[in-house]
Amino acid sequence: MKRSILIIPIAILALAVVAVAAVAHSGASKATSAGYATSSAATISTASHGLGTMLVDAKGRTVYLWKADTGHKSTCSGACATAWPPVTTGGKPKAHGAAKASLLGTTKRSDGSTQVTYAGHPLYRFKGDTKVGQHNGQGSDAFGADWLVVAPGGKAITRGAS
Repeated sequence: MKRSILIIPIAILALAVVAVAAVAHSGASKATSAGYATSSAATISTASHGLGTMLVDAKGRTVYLWKADTGHKSTCSGACATAWPPVTTGGKPKAHGAAKASLLGTTKRSDGSTQVTYAGHPLYRFKGDTKVGQHNGQGSDAFGADWLVVAPGGKAITRGAS
């Protein structure tokens, strides 16, 4: 009898601990308008994929800048951010390869997430790039302005753009 009296409060306490941990973990990540969650610092690196050396994310996916952005603020949201998910970070972004830490920065998005910038340009991925090494968004004028891959020096690579 005494054992069953002890087991019930211990089971309730264990469930409460699990519930609190789950809520705390979900709050540690911030969902972006594109549905990506970030909880750690983003890494920007470099790779060579047919257009020369360009910036890529930690998984080797090509990153882009959008010519419609002015200054370091992103103007891509809603359907734009669904097609061109912003590169977000949960901490100070890191540089790897030929990417320059001095050119990395961040900007707050309208949804409250933190987007990575490079040489002042907010960075994005393209949903149409389904494999590492692809740059299918290069030269696209979706949403009214050109999308271009970025060189390690911070300038847009225009080669391959239509």
